[in-house]
Amino acid sequence: MRSNEFGQPIGDDVWGWHPRVLPRDVRLVGHEVTLVDLTRDHVPSMFELTCGEGDEPLWTYMSAGPFRTTTELGAYVHKQMRNPTTIPLAIIGNETGRVVGTASWLRADVANGAIEIGSILYSPEMQHHRGGTESIYLMARHAIDELGYRRLEWKCDDLNEPSRRAAVRYGFTYEGTFRNAVVYKGRNRDTAWYAMTDEEWRRLRPAYEQWLSDDNFDEDGRQRSRLSELTAAALA
Repeated sequence: MRSNEFGQPIGDDVWGWHPRVLPRDVRLVGHEVTLVDLTRDHVPSMFELTCGEGDEPLWTYMSAGPFRTTTELGAYVHKQMRNPTTIPLAIIGNETGRVVGTASWLRADVANGAIEIGSILYSPEMQHHRGGTESIYLMARHAIDELGYRRLEWKCDDLNEPSRRAAVRYGFTYEGTFRNAVVYKGRNRDTAWYAMTDEEWRRLRPAYEQWLSDDNFDEDGRQRSRLSELTAAALA
């Protein structure tokens, strides 16, 4: 650790730093899924796969929903599109062309190079599917490798255990819980914070690519290596 002329510890220099840009006009193409800016054109497909009978639990930890009609869902999508702190994306299945999920860029701090992946909603056919992990991989690669962000964040309701497990599986590091951080749907949310740095991503990216490779899956689609094991080893 270095010190200044007063003997106080200070951080490393960030040479040549300049503010980053927002991820706009996104089209991130993977093997299983393609991510594009969410529009109202995606509402019918999104409604079909996330608002059917029995889909209510998908929306428990989302800021709104579940929705009973395409009109209600369309109003929610329109609100997200107009939110200056949110850049919502549709996750399109490459085989079907349908919206199998959504995710968003949130709270972009372009001056300091920090951005959050959040508002993640996977349809039942997307859950436990390679495309879910590929979506996070595509967003992380775009934010850090292509746009030059230094910090990628993941936040969730502290009680949302599946999201907390996913954060660790994807290689995010738990940084603490903000108590009484949010009121949504008339209830309190303590928010668990996770993040990965650009340096950590450079170690994690090969782990993602190894897990996503066809060689990692047998003829029945079963994984040979777990992503959680690969990311933990990358960060060890």
